[in-house]
Amino acid sequence: MARSWEIVEWSAAPPERVWELLADARGWPAWAAFSHAALEREGAPTADGVGAVRAFGTGPVRSREEVVAFEPPRHFAYVLQRGLPVRGYRADVVLEPTGAGTRICWSSSFVTAVVPGTAAGLEWFLRTFIRDTARRLARAAERAG
Repeated sequence: MARSWEIVEWSAAPPERVWELLADARGWPAWAAFSHAALEREGAPTADGVGAVRAFGTGPVRSREEVVAFEPPRHFAYVLQRGLPVRGYRADVVLEPTGAGTRICWSSSFVTAVVPGTAAGLEWFLRTFIRDTARRLARAAERAG
């Protein structure tokens, strides 16, 4: 059974500032819970754009994802290539202006867990991780201003 969820966070920073942090894969360790980030393949129209392959990690855990939507400063999406025990993972991040700030909507889904019986636990982990990442993104964008 496919699983999906949505995390909403608010930032006092404008969408353009939030976008700068979100779209820069190599800069994620400065604000997200990653010790490692690399751009393995460049995308278009910028290095971090569509087709870019990004690698993230902390300790021995590594993930690899491909950017599938890059519409500054509004919509960013990626699909997981490897690194988590799920199949068909996709995330869409939509930034919407709200007065002087930004509504960050991070929607995620996966088709199935690799190991039967683990989908609920993996969903819980991913929800928790994405919630923390969205919060960190919002606060980092505020500090950058």
